[in-house]
Amino acid sequence: MAAFQHHHLHHHHHHPNTDLRRRVLYRFMIMSTVGIIICFSVVYFLTGCCGESSPSDLLTESSEVKHEQLQVLANSVGSWLHSRNRTGFYRDVLVAAAPPATEEDADALLPSTGSSSLEANSSSKEWTATRRLPQALIIGVKKGGTRALLEFLRLHPDIRALGSEPHFFDRHYARGLDWYRSMMPKALDGQIVMEKTPRYFVTGETAARVHAMSKDVKLIVVVRDPVTRAISDYTQIISKTPDIPPFESLAFKNRTTGQIDSLWSPLWIGLYAQHLERWLAWFPRAQIHLVSGENLISDPAGELGKVQDFLGLQRIVTDKHFYFNKTKGFPCLKKPEGSSKPHCLGKTKGRMHAPIDPDVIQRLRRFYRPHNQRFYQMAGLDFGWP
Repeated sequence: MAAFQHHHLHHHHHHPNTDLRRRVLYRFMIMSTVGIIICFSVVYFLTGCCGESSPSDLLTESSEVKHEQLQVLANSVGSWLHSRNRTGFYRDVLVAAAPPATEEDADALLPSTGSSSLEANSSSKEWTATRRLPQALIIGVKKGGTRALLEFLRLHPDIRALGSEPHFFDRHYARGLDWYRSMMPKALDGQIVMEKTPRYFVTGETAARVHAMSKDVKLIVVVRDPVTRAISDYTQIISKTPDIPPFESLAFKNRTTGQIDSLWSPLWIGLYAQHLERWLAWFPRAQIHLVSGENLISDPAGELGKVQDFLGLQRIVTDKHFYFNKTKGFPCLKKPEGSSKPHCLGKTKGRMHAPIDPDVIQRLRRFYRPHNQRFYQMAGLDFGWP
């Protein structure tokens, strides 16, 4: 009987301790889990509040400093996680702790396609996207196909291109290089930053100014039959100011004698040899890549391949990215970046040209012929314009 009571008492003393340990462990697990959830919630909440900058604030110094502080936080958290082989969390925490300044910058926080694995990128510097001055510029020409080229190039994961035209070297040079840099999208090491402003090619002082920024910058010029380009230019002008005089009266100083007004902007831009000569005074020919505006329409993948070679990039943008839109008479992107839908350029691209007197067109062709031949010799290329 005594033995039974002793065993019974021992049995009662044993189980409460076991249950207590289990409850303590269970509560500890719950508290730890809740603690982690709360910590991440606080980080998401705080950075969400900090990230709600309006577009006008994005270029201000305070917003930039705020973003850089958050980037440092992201790198610190990322390094901690990485050191414990928790790479699955790294990507999410990086974006959460330092939300991108703009939608365009979102992918700049993360490595580009084809980069090495997360395990190889242990250095936080490789994960830090910064604003840099451009290493390549599309400098011309207006109505040559510069917008199409820019949109096609933006498919490449190693190109970070500004969507708008900053007009820094021709209109806003007094604002300084720091302002210009602030306009650029953020980019990782190895990515090429670029912008396009077609006016640069024909503006007198821009070549010297670009050279002052960088003597190694790569320059791209999209050229097109100057007569067709002039008519396209005029078509755009009348869409904005319908009451301007006819093309024929603007193209000639004297219609009777046939004297052409080469200083009229739509015609002056097409004097490519004159403009290229100014750029060749500052940059070697090998640093200037000429794109055929006609080939950009008929064979976009071929022209894009040459541009990617010129920029020292792998040929990632290929014919699989394009299809030809018969209605617009222009190539379109099958699936642009960040979208599952096909994308064609805006309604201002590929529109019908204004009807021009055929006799005027023939006179313009005769006018441009010697200028085109000189341009071919300087360029080392024959574009075959009539």
